[in-house]
Amino acid sequence: MSFEGDQLPALFGALQGRGYSVVGPTVQDDTIVLDVLASARDLPIGRSCDQEKATYRLRSRPDQAFFGFTLGPHSWKKYLHIPSLRLWEAHRNENGFEISSGQEPASKHAFLGVRPCELHAILIQDRVLMSGDYVDPAYEARRENTLIIAVNCTEAGGTCFCASMGTGPKAASGFDLALTEVLQENRHFFVAEIGTDRGEEILSDVPHSDAGDDACSAAADAVARTAGQMGRQLDTAGIRDILVRNPAHPRWDQVAMRCMTCGNCTMVCPTCFCTTVEDSTDLTAARAERRRVWDSCFTLDFSYIHGGSVRSSAKARFRQWMTHKFAAWIDQFGESGCVGCGRCITWCPVGIDVTEEIAAIRSGTAAGKRPLSVKETPRGNA
Repeated sequence: MSFEGDQLPALFGALQGRGYSVVGPTVQDDTIVLDVLASARDLPIGRSCDQEKATYRLRSRPDQAFFGFTLGPHSWKKYLHIPSLRLWEAHRNENGFEISSGQEPASKHAFLGVRPCELHAILIQDRVLMSGDYVDPAYEARRENTLIIAVNCTEAGGTCFCASMGTGPKAASGFDLALTEVLQENRHFFVAEIGTDRGEEILSDVPHSDAGDDACSAAADAVARTAGQMGRQLDTAGIRDILVRNPAHPRWDQVAMRCMTCGNCTMVCPTCFCTTVEDSTDLTAARAERRRVWDSCFTLDFSYIHGGSVRSSAKARFRQWMTHKFAAWIDQFGESGCVGCGRCITWCPVGIDVTEEIAAIRSGTAAGKRPLSVKETPRGNA
């Protein structure tokens, strides 16, 4: 199916008419972020961005593309695995304290413009937070009330390496609708792929027609060009064993001299899910609450137990994060925790590049070492 670019407002109408709050990319403070959109005019029309290590710059495009940009600092976990969640609250009354959950019901959100790597990240968090014996009910409620409209990438950023991770630039599954924006000399249109009955229902309210071979070919060519324009590459062959059998590699010391342990990489990462719990009481002692908030394995307190932090050095914390993301995650969940979005490279204030770090460890690894089992995986603070 396909529809013209000037029909995008009809898509907004179809979503809002069904009670969805449309969330998507928009420009704030010279950055493309995610926020609630009132209309298609709120999208970053004719805008793109340049990204490199510790560098982000917004720029204008010579056309009126709605989605002609790469990722900003926000990921969709901001709306699913939210940064601050009230677990319960207590209010003093004449009989003592009344305790309630304090949680608001999940709103209906339509995510518009979900990139394939980000969609893969959502599916990863689904596995972490909604499968197995322990399900996060707050995440589950938000996820079940979310409709996803993916947008395939037609422009790669300087720090993108989703093609290496097999997560993009085309969405394979997990969407209700997937769009590919095509700009030609005399036509601006979208090719739409239906993923669910909900997506088909939404599309029925948008004037559309059969895409035809030419339109489908143009969309496929745009995505194929993007796959060949990745700003980064990562060799993932044997990556789990390379990292876990090299805890004493000198590269860990070198990167620790640069790492500020600020936690930016974990905050912008679309799959990081670590949290802590904070209790607070107001000045009158009439109200108290407990909140779950995002945390980072780069903080000293994250691994604190009686007697001190398990990982007190920057080397230990950076190694923990990268080895978990690219190695231990595979042991836990059967796939890497990295989707190749490149945010950790762009938003690291000192420009640490995980693709460079892994390549350096790979190149300095002695050949012929046998892989370690999970039980033999090195641990510690060195």
